[in-house]
Amino acid sequence: MTFLSPLLLWFLAAASVPIIIHLLNKRRHKTVQWAAMQFLLKATRESRGKKKLRHILILTCRALAFAALAFAAARPVVSGLLGWGTGKIDTVVLVLDRSASMEIRSENGQPSKREIVLQKVRDAMKDLGDPRLVLIDSASASAQEIPSPDVLAEISSTQATDSAADLPKLLSVAAEYLGTSNGKTEIWIASDLQRTNWRPDDERWTAIRASLAALPQKPSLRVLSITSSNTQNLAIQLHGSRRTPEGLILDLEIIRTENSQGAVSVPMNLTFNGATSTDTLAIEGQSLRFQKQIAIKDENSTGNGSLTIPADGNPRDNSVYFAYGSARPVKSIVVSPNPEAASYLSLSAAPPGFAKQSAEIIAPEIFSTIATAEISMILWAAPLPTGPSAEVLQNFLSSGGQVVLLPHGETSTDTFLGIGWEAVTLADARKFFILQDWNRSDGPLRDGINGTPIPAERLRAIKRAIPTGDSSILAKWEDSEAFITRKIVDKGTLWCIGSIPDYTWSNLGDADVLLPATQRILALGTDRFDSSFLTEVGSDLAKPLPNDTPTRIDASKETDNLHTAGVFRFSDRVIAVNRPISEDDPEVASKETLDGMLDGTGYRLLDQSGQSSDPSLSTDVWRAFLIAVIFFLISEALLCLPKKSAQQALPEKGLATS
Repeated sequence: MTFLSPLLLWFLAAASVPIIIHLLNKRRHKTVQWAAMQFLLKATRESRGKKKLRHILILTCRALAFAALAFAAARPVVSGLLGWGTGKIDTVVLVLDRSASMEIRSENGQPSKREIVLQKVRDAMKDLGDPRLVLIDSASASAQEIPSPDVLAEISSTQATDSAADLPKLLSVAAEYLGTSNGKTEIWIASDLQRTNWRPDDERWTAIRASLAALPQKPSLRVLSITSSNTQNLAIQLHGSRRTPEGLILDLEIIRTENSQGAVSVPMNLTFNGATSTDTLAIEGQSLRFQKQIAIKDENSTGNGSLTIPADGNPRDNSVYFAYGSARPVKSIVVSPNPEAASYLSLSAAPPGFAKQSAEIIAPEIFSTIATAEISMILWAAPLPTGPSAEVLQNFLSSGGQVVLLPHGETSTDTFLGIGWEAVTLADARKFFILQDWNRSDGPLRDGINGTPIPAERLRAIKRAIPTGDSSILAKWEDSEAFITRKIVDKGTLWCIGSIPDYTWSNLGDADVLLPATQRILALGTDRFDSSFLTEVGSDLAKPLPNDTPTRIDASKETDNLHTAGVFRFSDRVIAVNRPISEDDPEVASKETLDGMLDGTGYRLLDQSGQSSDPSLSTDVWRAFLIAVIFFLISEALLCLPKKSAQQALPEKGLATS
């Protein structure tokens, strides 16, 4: 509770007036001992305690009536954001989440979460008098002073975006700003508590808590959460694109909110180089992952387009954009001294019928002299690289390349980026190592887009080598030893496969496992060339260079070229910018999670219903104190009524019995 006229609280001193009068009255009388009165005092001694209690209650009611009147005059305001306390607030720092997930609406035509919270903040600011309002929005992450709460919903810094939010960064900016601010301050955080935006595992939270605690005057922290149940919503995501000689392959997914049930048919409009076509998709579960292939006749052509589903609960997640350049050959390198293994590996990287795919077999000794700028994948079935070869391979990984390590048969303690091989082991006589467990939703052995599984159970091995080092396991043998592992290295990936396509080792050359795994890893390596045409809002690739102004070239009418999705031209490059996929994550940070992030700040959480019917954050409660004044005065009057004497009561009792 805060007060709009705190100076009037001095009138609380009037509550002491009845007490002072009572004390003065006691001093006006002088006690004189009179023998005849001793009998009367003895007769009334038993009722003296009750009279004293009644006098105390009368005195208390009079004092409380004065106090309640003083509170009413000071105009108290109770608010979910304002908390309890007195005094004027000098500065309010509003940390506003403008991420795409804040645009969800309860119904068509209703305000979004962002619009609702702006209404609530505007109304709460009106009840505070005239404090300074400073805005830190999630898109710009910079502090700016707002001249009036009335313009809060109209300025560009509060409009909808397709970006994500970085709450640790925003709180750091707020703490830095308050380091130069004087007076009583409050930080209001307006967010839908999406976990990916709050980043509870981020190490910066420790520094943020320390920065807030070190401020000369510790600010009050209020979290205004809009986490109501959302309307049914569909979102389309673009996971990647790949240019092939035949055209463009788009990796797409449509997801539904958790409260959506039953099958639904969704029309999807494709706008491609000015032409429009429509497909109808049937969605039965919570999501549908599929590939869309767009035929392109000219291998050297460039272009762009978009895919759109009908508008629903969130208009920011109904479109994705793509762009592409000319087709380029897909090249791989096989490094192996084993002729049979090298042949199978080369065949899996460039199988017959894939004219634009090629693979070159080289010796390990000359690898350091090979240019890798145009290479998508390197298959390494040789002793682990050292010296210049290791440096070339590591640079290739850092630039986004894909490297597959396979054992070579010799025991060695060498490692590459912390990855090594255990000694080669043989299966027991007349037995094989059999693949039993593998990740069916991630990695090179995942099920196909249509759910078709890879027949990895057919793999049989006589020899194997177990990869060592810090990496994630994606496939295991029957005895739970690792067969395929993965380690992310900067922009690229280092894979390990624990056998080789040599029939003295295994039947890996039968292509049941090797061919699909190799082609999927190769596709990831090729994506690094197409990634220059595709990025997310807020990424470094979407930021213009100095003196470079991005120009929108798609059909959208959005004017914010830095924080919205679309196809843009940056000087000599064209790039499709989409909202971050993380904005479709429905997980919300719990109260326990907030307690951990904001431990020691004394924050207060106000969880709103998300409806626009009650846009106010604060309530003027002076009327309640006036009612309290009336209550205390009536109570005092009732306590002052004289009691009936015994002489008056006896005749009435006799009349009633006659």
